[in-house]
Amino acid sequence: MWLIAIVGGASAFIESTLAQIYKKRDASGGSYGGPSYYIEAALKNRALGVIFAIALIATYAGGFNMLASFNLIDSMSNYGFYHQFMMGDKSLVPMIGGAILAILVGICIMGGGKQIVRITGVLVPFMGVFYILMAVAVMFLNIGRLPEVFVNIFSNAFDFKAIFGGFAGSAMMQGIKRGLYSNEAGVGSAPNAAAAANVSHPVKQGLVQMLSVFIDTILICTATAMMCLCTGIVPSEELKGAPFVQESLGTVFGVIGPYFITFALLLFAFTTLLGNLFYCEGCLNYIARRTLKNKEMNVFRLFAVVVVFIGAQLQFGLVWDLADVLMGIMAIINLPVIVILGNTALKCLDDYQAQKKEGKNPCFKAESIGLEGKTEFWN
Repeated sequence: MWLIAIVGGASAFIESTLAQIYKKRDASGGSYGGPSYYIEAALKNRALGVIFAIALIATYAGGFNMLASFNLIDSMSNYGFYHQFMMGDKSLVPMIGGAILAILVGICIMGGGKQIVRITGVLVPFMGVFYILMAVAVMFLNIGRLPEVFVNIFSNAFDFKAIFGGFAGSAMMQGIKRGLYSNEAGVGSAPNAAAAANVSHPVKQGLVQMLSVFIDTILICTATAMMCLCTGIVPSEELKGAPFVQESLGTVFGVIGPYFITFALLLFAFTTLLGNLFYCEGCLNYIARRTLKNKEMNVFRLFAVVVVFIGAQLQFGLVWDLADVLMGIMAIINLPVIVILGNTALKCLDDYQAQKKEGKNPCFKAESIGLEGKTEFWN
C-alpha cells in the first residue's frame, strides 16, 4: 500500500491536472469534467469516454456503494444485539440497518436532508483526526511490538515464493488492491471532483490530489495497520474487516473502541455514498450529452438507493471481489489514457514552476502549452 501510494501520487497528479485542463463550463459559471471529458477532448474518442462513464457508474453506484453499506453493517456484527434479532440462522440487522441507511441516502439525494449532509461534512474531518490520534495511542502503549510489526510487514510483502507461487492471493497483490481502493489514484474517479474545483492553475488541483493520496494511504491506512498489528490480535474468519479493527481498538479503549469505529464508519460510509453518486450523476450527464432533468435523474437515484440496501445483505468475499473487479476495469481504461496524455500535464507543471520561480501566483493560459482554442476554460 505504501508503494502504490507513491506511484499513485504521480497518477493522481496527472489525471486531476488533465481534468482541470479539459474541464467544461456549466450554466452558472462553474465547471465540471473528468476522464470521459479529457478522453473525448484530447483523444477525440467519445465511444471510449462513454465506456469509461459506464464503468464508473457500475463501480461507484454498484460495487463501491455496496461495499460502503456492507462495511458499516459489518461493524455491528460484534455487538450482542446483532444476534438477538434473528430469522432462522440469519441476523435481521443487515436488513433493518440496510433499509435505514438506504432511506437516509434516498432523502439526501432526492433533495432533502441538507442539514444531515452539512453536519456529516463538518464531523468527518474531525473524526479522521480523532481516529489517527486513537491509533497513535494504541501504538504508543504497545511500542515494544513495533520492531516486530515492521519485520512482519516487509517479510510478508516481499515473500517472493508467495508472490510467484500465487500472485493473486499474495500480500503484494492485496496491498495493490487495497491501496487503490483507499486512494483511488489512477482509477479515474477523483478527476470528476477535481474538475469542479475553482483554481487559477490546473497544477494547483493536481498537487491537492497528490496530498489526498498521502493522507488516505500513508497516514490513515498506516494508522489502521499499526494499531491492528501492535495489539497482537490474530485475525480469523470470524474476526476480519471492521470487527478486527474494533477488537484492536478495544484492547486499549474498552467498549468505547468498537462504538467509536461504528460511529466513524457511519459518517465515512454516508459521505462516501453521497460522493460516489455525485460522480455517477456527472457521468450520466456525459452519456446523455446534456444535464438530465430531475425526474430522469430520480430514476437512477431510486436504483442507487436499492443498491445500498442490497450491499448490506452481501457476504464479505463477494462484496470485496465485486468492487475490485469493477475498479480494475476503470483503471484498465484510465491508466493508458493518462500515460498517453501525461506529457500535457507535465508541460502544465513546467509552466506552473516557471511562474513560481518568477514570484508569481501561477495563472494558466492554454496557449502557454500549445492548447490555444483546444480547451473551454483557459483561453
